[in-house]
Amino acid sequence: MAEELIAFPSKAEMLDRSRQFWNPDKTQFWVDSGVPLVIDRREGYFIYDVGGKRLIDVHLNGGTYNLGHRNPEVTAAVTAAMQRFDIGNHHFPSLARTALAEALVNTAPPGLAKVVFGSGGGEAIDIALKTARHATKKRRIVSVAKAYHGHTGLAVATGDDRFATLFLADRPDEFTHVPFNDLAAMEDALRGRDVAAVIMETIPATYGFPLPAPGYLEGTKKLCERYGALYIADEVQTGLGRTGRLWGVETFGVKPDILVTGKGLSGGIYPIAATVISDRAGVWLREYGWGHVSTFGGSELGCRVAQTVLDITTRASTRESVQRLTDTFAGRLAEIAHRNPYLDQIRQCGLVIGLKVDHPNGGVYLQQELFERGVWAIASGFESSVLQFKPGLLLAPDDADLVLDRLEAALDRAKDIDRPVPSRHGAPAAARR
Repeated sequence: MAEELIAFPSKAEMLDRSRQFWNPDKTQFWVDSGVPLVIDRREGYFIYDVGGKRLIDVHLNGGTYNLGHRNPEVTAAVTAAMQRFDIGNHHFPSLARTALAEALVNTAPPGLAKVVFGSGGGEAIDIALKTARHATKKRRIVSVAKAYHGHTGLAVATGDDRFATLFLADRPDEFTHVPFNDLAAMEDALRGRDVAAVIMETIPATYGFPLPAPGYLEGTKKLCERYGALYIADEVQTGLGRTGRLWGVETFGVKPDILVTGKGLSGGIYPIAATVISDRAGVWLREYGWGHVSTFGGSELGCRVAQTVLDITTRASTRESVQRLTDTFAGRLAEIAHRNPYLDQIRQCGLVIGLKVDHPNGGVYLQQELFERGVWAIASGFESSVLQFKPGLLLAPDDADLVLDRLEAALDRAKDIDRPVPSRHGAPAAARR
């Protein structure tokens, strides 16, 4: 039994305490889903349940562990930083913050010039939305239906209604949702010239990774320019090398006005997120630099971790690994789909992969079958027929083959399943980021 469980007689007792003191609904949801996972040890792309079960992680908590759990270079960076730094004082200029801000600007799409730091993706999205409202002097925000951009104040209102209405998000009339890949609907939303910003994930994760139609993202950016709105690229999940380019929007030739990154920027070691903005958008930084204050945003320890993450991610060897893995998954998935028509659609852009199966709840069935076979991948929160597949950027070739072998075995079993799946008080199965 893991040392962390020393205060609990058993895993079952720990789950009971989790229901009592932490989150009863979420705890029970995973038990009911056949995934009673309590993560203990973790190393590289492997996680271990407290009972000893080993899983290859291709969920990676939305890309938080792009470089693996407890990556040795990242853990060494934070250990070294702790000999000199702490979180720092957000009021003052900082060696670590300035160095990271410069590195982010230098690797960002052209036109982005300043960085504002947050402690997580939701906060960074809020910074982006506040920045757009200030720059344009408009309030309305347009986002994609079935989107998800975080659970904080403004961010939650841009996402699917089930989260916004749960906590009575303010002024819902100021947030418009349009269908993904529908330029006509986007133009209708923008035509009144009262929109501050359009915010989109480059490839919407919780929606099941539908790929942008040719010209859609570029067309949306042109519409923003025509009607005086800013384009915010939410790269929290699709950024940091996962598409084969450092930022997903670069894959589609889009130059955003604001770019948001988080999750993987932390290396899974120290929380940090960043909002990278153009000079036009960031006018408030020149007018009143206290417009957004975050005690833990851009902590100096976090900045040293993020600098290391950026250094690893931009290496030629990392880009080569992503390309090899992209080719491996593309080739093997095509073969698997040919043998098993239950795999209805492969949505792939680099190592952003959505596997749509031929059943409304098939992604959930596949999630459970893979879990039983030692692979952890998660069903899309707003599209239960899709399994999110996010292999690590540095996953070993043998481990990639093992994942694909187990996927094929799981598909063979999942196609024969047809049963209700647990939901969370009316939300689709596994609604989450």
